[in-house]
Amino acid sequence: MPEQSTSAVLIMAYGSPNSLDEVEPYMSQVRGGRQTTPQEVENLKERYRLVGGKTPLLSITLAQAKALRAELASDETRFPVYVGMKHWHPFIEDTVQEIVKDGADSIIGVALAPHYSRLSIGGYEDAIVRGLSRAGSKVPLTMVKSWHTNYSLIDVLSKRVQDGLSKMQRPDAALMLFTAHSLPKKMVQSDDPYEKQLFETSSLVADSAGIKHWSFAFQSASEPRENWLGPQIQEQINRLVRDGYSELLVCPIGFVSDHLEILYDLDIEAKQQAKSLGVRLERTMSLNDDPSLIQALASVVRVAVQTEPIPVP
Repeated sequence: MPEQSTSAVLIMAYGSPNSLDEVEPYMSQVRGGRQTTPQEVENLKERYRLVGGKTPLLSITLAQAKALRAELASDETRFPVYVGMKHWHPFIEDTVQEIVKDGADSIIGVALAPHYSRLSIGGYEDAIVRGLSRAGSKVPLTMVKSWHTNYSLIDVLSKRVQDGLSKMQRPDAALMLFTAHSLPKKMVQSDDPYEKQLFETSSLVADSAGIKHWSFAFQSASEPRENWLGPQIQEQINRLVRDGYSELLVCPIGFVSDHLEILYDLDIEAKQQAKSLGVRLERTMSLNDDPSLIQALASVVRVAVQTEPIPVP
């Protein structure tokens, strides 16, 4: 029998500090070493304090990797699953060197963000290439660009929407608000598919859940917000309240795991804004390591392993 091939699966997330002491170096790393003011650091620390001192992003990602490893265990190709973070430990570059040391025949890179932008997903791919360069390796790489229409993903998101609406006082009158992380306008090329893919996912989920009236907003932009893709969630909430909605259900389709942009930006900041305007705002439960998400990731991997790898410089 021919030897079983090994295709290492590298699932990647943004990264998050594991303690308040790590906030300052983390912030510096995110900004590429650019200087941060003491006030900026303290503002970010306060957000982490309000969500318990750290987020569960790393532990969730490790749980996702474990579940994906089990889901792929019976496949003909060996799929060892690794975890790498773009902006904190374990860094993608370090994990890639571990993969090379373990002798993988190829690498499949999957960012835990379903929608493609050169700025976001392209950054994950660049990190893998840097890791291969540091390891002096030419291991073939297949980078999953996007998986925003994956059936299992749409199915589980639509169920989350239905569950969330069922808990509203007037489900038929509540508005569905999809959100995703904003990006700086000057960094997004005119042919970038990010917005188009976000609207496509929103539409598919709404159709699957039987939602006729929905809206979309970007979230988590830095100041000044007018320099980022919009509409921003803050202005969209104001507009929806003016339109007469008293209940809003947010579905953050751009994210699959609980982290600061969910636990603070939505659960604290957006809720407080809505409450101050006299309306109720809730959000759908994050996917985290839900079996349906793991099935989505497994199907993405099985397609990717049949795809021609990209040349590694």
